[in-house]
Parts: sequence; C-alpha cells; structure tokens
Amino acid sequence: MKVAAAFLLAVLSGKASPTSADIKDILGSVGAESEDAQIELLLKEVKGKDCAELIAVGREKLASVPCGGGGVAMASAPSAGVGGGAAPAAEAKKEDKKEEKEESDDDMGFSLFE
Repeated sequence: MKVAAAFLLAVLSGKASPTSADIKDILGSVGAESEDAQIELLLKEVKGKDCAELIAVGREKLASVPCGGGGVAMASAPSAGVGGGAAPAAEAKKEDKKEEKEESDDDMGFSLFE
C-alpha cells in the first residue's frame, strides 16, 4: 500500500511516469523502507496506463465489495417488576455502553490521550 501511495504522490507532483528512484525518494523522505520487488511489480503493472483510468477501474471493483458489519446484538436486562424495573435497566444499558467504549481503547494497546 505504501508503494502505491508513493507512486500516486509522484504522479500528483507532476511526473507522468514515476521511476523506481522517485518512489524510493518519497518513501525514504518519511523513513519508510521499500522493497525493490514491490516497486518493480507496481511499475510493471501500471506501465503505459493512465492513472485516472486505473483509479476509475479500481472504484468500480470496490463498489462490488461488501463492506460494513453486522449489527451488535444488545442483551436486554430482565424486568424486575411492573413500573420500577425500567429505570435500573436503562442505567445498566448506559453503564454497558460506557464499559464497551473503554474496552475498545484497550484493544489498540495504547491510549491516544495519555
């Protein structure tokens, strides 16, 4: 992905057909490592093709890819009786949402705000 991004940056900078050295310079400027095999493969695949047409074809292909996930099933709390059970159930749902949000931060392995 980074090789393709560097290629597109080179095209945006005005180079109609970027070279391997152009891509390596862009990747090197941000400290990213590059593999010659990946760069050469990309250059071979896009040789003689218009970048705008490649993007248009790619968009058409992505349109057929299913995206999005299924909904999360929320377990409802059992009612505790007539009338008085609604408020505790609502509080439990709020608490569950808060805990779920906190747990999602743990999954990344770091906190953005600490």
